[in-house]
Amino acid sequence: MKEARELPPEAQERVLQFAQSLKLQTSSEFVPQTPLGKKLWRIRQQALTKGMQLLTEEELEQELADRRGGYSEP
Repeated sequence: MKEARELPPEAQERVLQFAQSLKLQTSSEFVPQTPLGKKLWRIRQQALTKGMQLLTEEELEQELADRRGGYSEP
């Protein structure tokens, strides 16, 4: 499979638009299904509104490793 950088410019643009549409769908259309999920989603939205920033995947892995007293994989 080719990397996006290897595609012609018009194909790169289509890939980028598709990726952006996926990002919008996952962030704006998520609807929690359980009472706990709804409560946690509300808490998350309130934290983001107040300026809290989410951890990146790497930062989250490091946080978990630190709390477990172990090491994260590079």
